Amino acid sequence: MKKLHLVSLGCNKNLVDSEVMLGKLRAYELCDDASQADVLIVNTCGFIGPAKEESLNTIFALHEARKKGSLLVMAGCLSERYKEDLTKELKEVDLFTGVGDYDKIDEIIALRQNRFSPATYLMNEEERVITGSNAHAYVKLSEGCNQACSFCAIPGFKGKLHSRTLDSLIKEVKALVAKGFYDISFISQDSSSYLRDMGEKEGLIQLIDAVEKIEGVKSARILYLYPTTTSNALIERIIASPLFHNYFDMPIQHISDTMLKRMKRGAGRERIMEQLELMRQAPNSFIRTSFIVGHPEESDAEFEELLSFANSFDFDRVNIFAYSDEEDTSAYEMDGKIDTKTINKRIKQLDKIVQAKTKQSFEKEVGKEVLILIEGESSEHELFMGARELLWAPGIDGEILVNDSEVENLSIGACYRAKITELVGDKLVATITALA
Repeated sequence: MKKLHLVSLGCNKNLVDSEVMLGKLRAYELCDDASQADVLIVNTCGFIGPAKEESLNTIFALHEARKKGSLLVMAGCLSERYKEDLTKELKEVDLFTGVGDYDKIDEIIALRQNRFSPATYLMNEEERVITGSNAHAYVKLSEGCNQACSFCAIPGFKGKLHSRTLDSLIKEVKALVAKGFYDISFISQDSSSYLRDMGEKEGLIQLIDAVEKIEGVKSARILYLYPTTTSNALIERIIASPLFHNYFDMPIQHISDTMLKRMKRGAGRERIMEQLELMRQAPNSFIRTSFIVGHPEESDAEFEELLSFANSFDFDRVNIFAYSDEEDTSAYEMDGKIDTKTINKRIKQLDKIVQAKTKQSFEKEVGKEVLILIEGESSEHELFMGARELLWAPGIDGEILVNDSEVENLSIGACYRAKITELVGDKLVATITALA
C-alpha cells in the first residue's frame, strides 16, 4: 500500500478540508515520516505574512526530506492566492491545487495535473476522516465572506459567502453522531452570516433549532461570530439552548470607533459593548476575541483606548495579531503605516494585560465542578491524563491535567464530572468524580 503524509496548516476550516482529502485518499496508508511517503500534501494557509512563511518553509522542509520518486502536492489558500507565481517559480512542488478541488484530490494525483476550479469547494456529503479526536468534530457552515474588512484578503481568493443547506448540515451531524462523535464545533469565515446568501437573516437560530433535535449530540458551540451579523436574538437563543454552550467567539479586532471605521468593521464601540455585556450576563459564559495591533493610522490614543478596554472587560481568551500588510486589501493602500518596532512595543503592552485576564479566567474555575472531555496523555507528563473543559473549544482554550480519579479505567473521548482543584502555571488540575 502506498503511503501518504499530509500537513494541514492554518485554521480549523483548513483542517476540515484536509479531512476531506484524507477521505478521498483512503487507499493510502497514513505515515508520520515524510521520508517514507509516496505522496506528500501540504494544505497551506495564505492569510497573513507569518502563515505564508510557515507554508513555504513546510514545503521546503518536506522537499528536502522526501524520497526519490515521491509526489509533493501544494493545496489550499496560499496556492490559490498566488497560483500564477507559485506554479511558475516553486519548482520543489510537483502538483498544485487551490481551494476548489479538495474532493477531487484523488483525481488530481492520478492524472498528475494541476487544477484550480473557479468556485470554492463547499462540502456536501463527502466522507471525511476526522483527525485528533474520537469525540469532537468540526462542521463547516459555509465558505467565503461578504464582509469587507480593510486588512483581510480572504474574500479575494475564497469568494463571496456561500452557505451549505441546512439539510446538508443536519445529514453530516447525524452521520458524525452515528460514528460516535458527540461534541460539535460549527465553523466558517463568518458563522453569524450563515444562510444570509439564501435570504435568511437568522440562519444560526434555525441551525440551533435543528441540531437540538438530533439525538446523540451532547455538546455544541459556534465559532467565528461577526459583530454586524450577530443579533441580540441569536445571543439570546444560544443562552436559552440546553445543548449549545454559552461560548461566544467574536473577533472584534479593536474598540476605538475611528479604528473600527478605518478597519471597515461595520459595528462601532457602542454596539460591540451591547453584545459583550449580553454575552457576559449568560450563566457560565465564555468569551473569546482577537485584536489587531498596528493597523495603518492607529494612533497612540486609539491604542491606549484598546489597552484600557482590554483591562476593563473580562475576556476569557484573547488572540493578538500584528497587522500584516497584505496586497489586495484596502489597508494595503492606506498611508500611515506603523513601523515594526512600534507594533512590537504595543503588542508587549497588550499581551501583559491579556495574560493577566487569562490567568484570572483560569482562577475562576478552581473549586468548580465541571464536565471535562479526556483527550489523551497530557502534554506535561505521562502520569497525567490531558483533558479540556467541555465548554471550551479544542486546542485553543487550555488543557486540564487529571491527577486523580474516583472512576477506574478512564476512556479517551469520554466525558466525566470533575472538580478543579488548583491552577499550576497555565494548567488547571482536576480530580474526576463520576462518569457524566
